[in-house]
Amino acid sequence: MAAGSRPLTAEPAIRTPDEELVAKVLAGDQKSFSLLVERYQDRLVSFLFRMLRDVETAHDLAQEVFLRVYQALDRFDPQFKFSTWTFRVAHNLGVDELRRRKVRWVPLQRQDAEDETPWERELPSWGPSPYQDLRNEQRGTAIQEAIDSLPADYRELIVMRHYAELSYEEIAQIKRMPLGTVKNKLFRGRQMLKDKLAAYLGD
Repeated sequence: MAAGSRPLTAEPAIRTPDEELVAKVLAGDQKSFSLLVERYQDRLVSFLFRMLRDVETAHDLAQEVFLRVYQALDRFDPQFKFSTWTFRVAHNLGVDELRRRKVRWVPLQRQDAEDETPWERELPSWGPSPYQDLRNEQRGTAIQEAIDSLPADYRELIVMRHYAELSYEEIAQIKRMPLGTVKNKLFRGRQMLKDKLAAYLGD
């Protein structure tokens, strides 16, 4: 290496904007749609799984989302974010699936209709493990069950924000809800979770 020369370093990869990839797909570049699939697949599957609690159905519906998005790509309005549009499709499919299956969210604890005696759902055994692994497993189970026990409107917003990683603005557009209402409901939902998980937050 010549004196005074600087070592070569890799340039940071520049992320192509979603809207630019959409334009390339519409121009005939099918590979660009594959990039969009790679970019959003994991988040979509995670989002749908949290809605449906069924990993196979989540994967199947994620593929259906991409199929519908691809078929309607020529109607995409670039004034909106591609991610917002995609998750709106996923949200609608998830809601339809819940209605079709008539899934009813059951809280972790409820009272018997006759004697008003509280009872708890029996949790599966995770088997023996080191203490810390067990505590982590318990925390993960407690967090998921706390989310599941939230009222449906709060639960869905928590999933959108913290699992799908959507912005407040995107959630407001998907839910067709005022931005202030989204922020207020998310704040209240987090407070509910904090109260339900108080025993774990102190560890």
